[in-house]
Amino acid sequence: MSARPVKIPGPDHPIAVTKNPKRITVSVNGKMIASTTNALSLKEASYPAVQYIPRGDANMAMLERSSHATYCPYKGDASYYSIPSAGERGENAVWSYEHPHDAMRAIRDYLAFYPDRVTIEER
Repeated sequence: MSARPVKIPGPDHPIAVTKNPKRITVSVNGKMIASTTNALSLKEASYPAVQYIPRGDANMAMLERSSHATYCPYKGDASYYSIPSAGERGENAVWSYEHPHDAMRAIRDYLAFYPDRVTIEER
């Protein structure tokens, strides 16, 4: 079994993590899941920016850890959470890098949400 590759962001695949100065709220079916003024905005290559929310600003009781997992050579292992109150749409709707690669340690203990499964607002 070979080790999984670890890649460092650079000119060919840039990743920028910056503090988002706005309030970010995440809700599903009108129920607030998270609200924060401490979000991090992660802009990776040509992908749309993703808002990462501190776990402490999310209602973790509304989330249920799933067995789903993925691997990103730039960020590391992602674990997933479902939002039971969202039904099928909420399955694996949230991900987190609990032990990211060193280059992405800023997003440790943060959550990201698929924007097509929840409502994310910036104010």
